[in-house]
Amino acid sequence: MLRPSPAPAPALRSVLAALGSPTAVREARTPALRSAQGPLSPELPLPVHVLDVRDQVVPPGHAPRTRLVGWRFLIRGPERAVAAADTMLTPDGWTFSHFFEGPYVAATERALLQAEALATPYQPRLLSVPELYMLTLWLHGDTAADGTSAPDPADLLIPLAPAPPGIAAHLPHRVADLLPVLTLRLAPPPLFGTPAPA
Repeated sequence: MLRPSPAPAPALRSVLAALGSPTAVREARTPALRSAQGPLSPELPLPVHVLDVRDQVVPPGHAPRTRLVGWRFLIRGPERAVAAADTMLTPDGWTFSHFFEGPYVAATERALLQAEALATPYQPRLLSVPELYMLTLWLHGDTAADGTSAPDPADLLIPLAPAPPGIAAHLPHRVADLLPVLTLRLAPPPLFGTPAPA
């Protein structure tokens, strides 16, 4: 059961303006968007967070920090989502960033359907781990949160396909179980050997 938080109105307006601009759509380099027949509408806005790996010192029992970097809208055609639109926060507020397509569009739709079938209500978000080329649907347990709060150990993460080797796509994991695995993969490799005595 999903309880999405509303996207900032300027973010939605910027996507609607881009969809209404023939130049923006033509230059989007997303063939599915350019060739879509019928009306296109932005739907299912999700706040996009990035796993913050700049500070690897995470106290025991705490989740690594995340930071909100944008909002993503699925662009729906008459039958299905054909692309997505990202917005970003600038000094002047939320603004349109770019359109894109690819496997994460369908994978996001699939994960949202999975989450909708759960009995527990969740606030849907996206969590990106750029260093692992990984994107997950993050199901936050506090449905009244403002969209900027950190992961809770009991939250769920559903890795989207394609997922990194060794991590099953579309299999829900508790944050407490998956984030330590990701943090370990992101840790710098140990130095081999010991320095020679001076």
